[in-house]
Amino acid sequence: MRILVSGAGVAGLSAGIDLARAGHEVEIVERANHLRVNGSPIDVRGAAVETARSMGILDAVHEHRITMTERTEFVDRSGATVAPLVRQEIDESPEDIEIPREDLMNILRQALPEQVDLRFEESVVTLADDGSRVAVTFASGREAAYDVVVGADGVHSAVRRLVFGPEKEFTEHLGMYVAIGEAPGQAIPGNRTTEVLNLPGRMAGVARYRDKALALFEFRSEPLDYDHHDLAAQKRILAEAFAGIEDWKVPELVEAAQDDPELYFDAIAQIHLPTWHRGRVVLIGDAAHCATSMAGRGTSLALLGAWTLTEELGRHGDDLEAAFSGYEQRRRPHAAAAQEFASVGADLVLPATWEAIEARNTRLRAAQPR
Repeated sequence: MRILVSGAGVAGLSAGIDLARAGHEVEIVERANHLRVNGSPIDVRGAAVETARSMGILDAVHEHRITMTERTEFVDRSGATVAPLVRQEIDESPEDIEIPREDLMNILRQALPEQVDLRFEESVVTLADDGSRVAVTFASGREAAYDVVVGADGVHSAVRRLVFGPEKEFTEHLGMYVAIGEAPGQAIPGNRTTEVLNLPGRMAGVARYRDKALALFEFRSEPLDYDHHDLAAQKRILAEAFAGIEDWKVPELVEAAQDDPELYFDAIAQIHLPTWHRGRVVLIGDAAHCATSMAGRGTSLALLGAWTLTEELGRHGDDLEAAFSGYEQRRRPHAAAAQEFASVGADLVLPATWEAIEARNTRLRAAQPR
């Protein structure tokens, strides 16, 4: 089949690899002019480790693995360590792999079969499914038709909006926002420690791996009205959220984030859909079931979703309804479990009160191996 994949994130690149190797003609379009590699390191967990092996990328993933959370410390307003974070708090198994986002993206791009057509600065504007083909108009003005369209374009998916309706109808805002920016001034050669400061409803931190440092922020807030493509608005919101906080390294971290032209900023919000497919269009990854960074399982769900979709298409041939239903039946329980886990992550990383911060620290100190 001729298949269009919208989005060149982990889900989209994985779909390109799997579908092309299965014999399909695959085109991937990405709105940005480059692979998006900004953000904190990510995890390949549980069953996704075996999927990475089946894709032939596991050795490369292992070569680039890091172990940030082995040295993560919660600090107080003076910078003194008050509690450690051990991997058992967040891992599913000892085989879980942490890897810089940019490394995994480059591994996936290199694994793309040569016949995959990857186009940057291109995005879907209209979709028309007549039951036999999907006619697509792109932002460039180009028009083409496909047997299947895969929406792998993230939490703000254009494909989902065009086929299923406005984003707000399927979004559950969890009352939090996240921002991640480069912080080169915080990099310390040989230092791999991640430090996190909590104030009620606020988190600021610095994550170090290799010789790189990132400024991390999360804060609690009701939904904010802004254009998620407007970087200046995102930086203004971040600055306002941490205005007047002079504790620890917060001012320096905010300044670093303001200087980053690739700052990542978004609401922590989940996507809940009654179905992930309609006609010849199917959603994978965050476009279908975003669990948020609080769950720490988005990368694994993306790898598994692309693999499962490819398997079901191979099993059912031209019966797309059966293939898409089979894919959804296999993956939905795991997506739901990841979404449930997000509340645990929120309690760990972003306590809402001083009492909750102290209770978290006390629990972590008690759980520290002696």
